[in-house]
Amino acid sequence: MKLKAVIGGFDGISCGQVALERAGVEYDTYYASEIDTHAIKVTQNRFPDTVQIGSITDWRNWDINKDDVELIIGGSPCQGFSMAGKQLNFEDPRSQLFFEWLEMVRYFEPTYFLLENVKMRQDIQDAISAELGVQPIMINSNLVSAQNRKRLYWTNIPDVGQPEDQNISLSSILEIPAGEGITVRPKSKCLRVGGRQSYDRHEWDSIDNTHSRKFTVLECERLQTLPDDYTEGISNTQRYKTLGNGWTVDVIAHIFGFMQ
Repeated sequence: MKLKAVIGGFDGISCGQVALERAGVEYDTYYASEIDTHAIKVTQNRFPDTVQIGSITDWRNWDINKDDVELIIGGSPCQGFSMAGKQLNFEDPRSQLFFEWLEMVRYFEPTYFLLENVKMRQDIQDAISAELGVQPIMINSNLVSAQNRKRLYWTNIPDVGQPEDQNISLSSILEIPAGEGITVRPKSKCLRVGGRQSYDRHEWDSIDNTHSRKFTVLECERLQTLPDDYTEGISNTQRYKTLGNGWTVDVIAHIFGFMQ
């Protein structure tokens, strides 16, 4: 299928565009709302035709024909919602960005929308569901990747189900062999990465913790099912950060595959 225009809210490194490409969905124009200069650089390196439109708080000033917008996606900042966070929820200014995204969706009235976020307190989840008019589906990235990453996806794309388990092992994505004295379990369902969405603060818990190391940047790209070296061109510190804030591409591609 082909869409006229797509808006990626909180677009980051544009994992959404990779997912659209992987799902075989074409589009005339992709508008990216992002303020992180490092993430923007990655996006423009990979998708130079992307139209960067700045902060989502400025959406009322965007020069976009609302009749062209057929898909709006986004993963609003999760720090105020996360079970691992401070439980500030809707009082957190970062969480209030959700309402900017929501107002934008209501204004443009796209054919489809997709919102991603972390597991959260049930009452907050229910409040978001009430605003969007749909219940989320929880998908664990371990079905399509080597990481354990449970996320909620609210979408009006019809009949979205669970991806088929690809049985991807941790060893298959390693850039550096496990090495002597390090035992990698053959199927890494227990792998946890990015509880606060930043890989560089997390070590493996699926190996002997006396011989653990953090993932390389390339391994993080593979954990997010991105192409190798997708984030090259920025510092390793920023690569870890932007990858941790990104999406598992094959989960999003799976969801997009249900668009008709």
